[in-house]
Amino acid sequence: MKIVAGLGSIDEYIKFAKAGADEFFCGYVPYSWSQKYGTVLPLNRREVLCYNVQLGAFSELEILSGMMKKYEKPVHLTFNSLYYIPEQYPEIAGIISQCMKIGFHSYIIADPALMVYLRENGINCEIHLSGECGEINSQMVASLGKLGLKRVIFHRKNTFEDMRAVVDKCGKKDGTDAANVEMLKDMDTADDYSSVRERCESGTERIPEFEAFVLNEMCQFTGAFCNSLHCDEMGYLCKVPYQIGTLKTGNAGSEIFNQEINGGHLLPDGFVPDDFHSLHDFSYDSAGYLCGETGCGLCALYQLKQAGITHLKLVGRGNYTDYMEKDIRNLRMALNILKESADEMEFRRKMKLQIFPSGCSKNCYYQ
Repeated sequence: MKIVAGLGSIDEYIKFAKAGADEFFCGYVPYSWSQKYGTVLPLNRREVLCYNVQLGAFSELEILSGMMKKYEKPVHLTFNSLYYIPEQYPEIAGIISQCMKIGFHSYIIADPALMVYLRENGINCEIHLSGECGEINSQMVASLGKLGLKRVIFHRKNTFEDMRAVVDKCGKKDGTDAANVEMLKDMDTADDYSSVRERCESGTERIPEFEAFVLNEMCQFTGAFCNSLHCDEMGYLCKVPYQIGTLKTGNAGSEIFNQEINGGHLLPDGFVPDDFHSLHDFSYDSAGYLCGETGCGLCALYQLKQAGITHLKLVGRGNYTDYMEKDIRNLRMALNILKESADEMEFRRKMKLQIFPSGCSKNCYYQ
């Protein structure tokens, strides 16, 4: 399984590559787009300017393209909005075409209409189905697979059984990637997408890659149903403290969803006490770092591999650079332990001993 790490700026690329990342994903929102549409019609659902979450200048992409050629670590650009207005589709197609000319060939897309628009207009880029799309079942994935998906990114609320069912139905048939590699070559050279689409619709082509979340930014919401704006002007909906109650009675429960329930990771900084670390028996290091503090799936690596996952998403755009480096190194260490372990029990024991000797955050992605 390969590590796919989030990039908040081009300065992080070399550091993360040397730390052990295999691939990267990052957002690109031209400033002209922000000027025209503001935050309510976002390109990437991360319309943030006050800290490093994404790139905002084409010149940055040109520099990043040079790094990709040297280090041979691909970068996938994200377009995570669930929908766009009609006038935006040709603009996005223009942005993607421009990026493809300098070496960016793969795009993480959440809006099915954008996928269709790109194919119908002869833009044969690699498409990764975004985790924000929220694949519901194998039939939905199979239907979208007719557009020639290179990869499916599972959303955060999946079980191993659900992922395995999708992989079994929509993944490679014969245990090799040969047919899928040939399909992607055709996509690069075809004058139109019709021939590749016919092969996909006939069932002779399968989706070669599947990605799952494994570290950081676990959210109580499902991205496909989230209409929160992620911008500088207001707090994120997922960071607002709330009470758990029932819709029928309208009475909230007595317990507030706060640091006692979830470690304070989903609350604004002001809600987390200054002595938070000292109050909890977690293995924070001297810099205040704990692997998987805001969401961890390391214990699930064995099951994810069994389910057919080929790539692991390490979320972290906007995180401290040194924390992300440590995350990448810890995930790489866990994968090495996985290779050397005979079974799941041995893997978990060795992994926890080396990465969490004093305990973990217990903020598990997969229960």
